[in-house]
Amino acid sequence: MRPQDRLAVIQRCVVREMARFGQEFTVDGEVVRGPGTVAVAVREHPGGEGAGHVDLGWALELGRADAPVVWDCAAGLGKTEEEKLDNAVRMWATTTAAALVETAERRGAHADHADHPELLGWHAVQGPAAVFGFGNEHLAAWLAGNRVVPALAPALLPALTGAGERRPHGVKLFLGGRSGDDVAEVRVDGEVNEAASAALRALDWPRGERLCWARLFVLLTAREEASAPVTAPAGAGGVVAARPAAVAAARPRGLFARWRQARRADR
Repeated sequence: MRPQDRLAVIQRCVVREMARFGQEFTVDGEVVRGPGTVAVAVREHPGGEGAGHVDLGWALELGRADAPVVWDCAAGLGKTEEEKLDNAVRMWATTTAAALVETAERRGAHADHADHPELLGWHAVQGPAAVFGFGNEHLAAWLAGNRVVPALAPALLPALTGAGERRPHGVKLFLGGRSGDDVAEVRVDGEVNEAASAALRALDWPRGERLCWARLFVLLTAREEASAPVTAPAGAGGVVAARPAAVAAARPRGLFARWRQARRADR
């Protein structure tokens, strides 16, 4: 696929996925513009990891050279390059864009809010965890029942401190595989954090005999800039895998059901 065609596919998918959140985005040259000064930029994914990888940057104030951009990468599966790109953008929207939109709206509709004592001074907004593969309900249930981000705090904090570091930080977690062949990766602002990745690998998330993975994204903002936490409705957060390699989601306090109903309506 030519670079310009690849860009067009990614941008078209971003417009579609943001519409699911009730957000109107339009293609404007190299970026996809949203409400106000928000925009989504696209860049080539480094490392030659395959045609299904995309790098998307959520610009908070387009036009300001020093404005923060929250970068994240995602990978998608499919038979064609277009299918892979489409699925990658869907994955990014499900986990990452959900947290970014929630940060702007502060309604508790798309993601969860938390102020973890282990991350003193930082407000966390976590989107749904996309869990996919065989037996994904076990991994999804573990994610819903464990405080993963606070457990990684000692490894994360050094990357969040220092001059100029009170800007928003995007933290992506990817974990899974199978027993004896697992993977655990934490990226902070798009870059692999080795200490946090090692801490994630050391946690007791279930490793089964068949392949299963999970992806989740947390946006951390300086506490003095964040609003008070939003309390979501109480409820049970459960996951049932409809078929092998199906995508499930785990989110505490019952928000998973709302996300799953919306996705079913689109199919």
